[in-house]
Amino acid sequence: MTITIRAAEPEDFEAIREVMSQPLAQKYTLQLPFPSLDMWKKRMANMPEGDHSLVAEMDGKIVGNFGLHSQAKSARRRHIGYVGMSVHDAWHRRGVGDALLRAGIDLGENWLQYTRLELTVFVDNEGALALYKKHGFEIEGTLRRYGFREGKFVDAYMMSRLKPV
Repeated sequence: MTITIRAAEPEDFEAIREVMSQPLAQKYTLQLPFPSLDMWKKRMANMPEGDHSLVAEMDGKIVGNFGLHSQAKSARRRHIGYVGMSVHDAWHRRGVGDALLRAGIDLGENWLQYTRLELTVFVDNEGALALYKKHGFEIEGTLRRYGFREGKFVDAYMMSRLKPV
């Protein structure tokens, strides 16, 4: 099966909501359960300037999404993009995350002039950690009690990738 990566469009809001509503997406991102359709519709229609959203499609179905967010609120951090992504639970371990991450790194480093990409990942998200390390991200520190999940606080790693010189 071929994975197609493309820019997300506002009308993709229902499919992206489905991806972000999956149990693993809920567990490993900062999304809350029961996301409303209206919230995702507004989010996709009002993407902040400097943010880029990609989706992965297989057989015409959106199976993952990727966000690359500008850190340019400070002129001294214009070289940094912040990464967020999720893959539909039914499509894990099929190359979707790899394809999204490759496309996002290419966009950030080769088109947006980012020399540093940052992300946070929960310490128990072993699949994501392996994927990020495969693509050159390194753990820079541990954010203790980073997020609240399933009734308790969970740590996260701060990771970054520096564009090779």
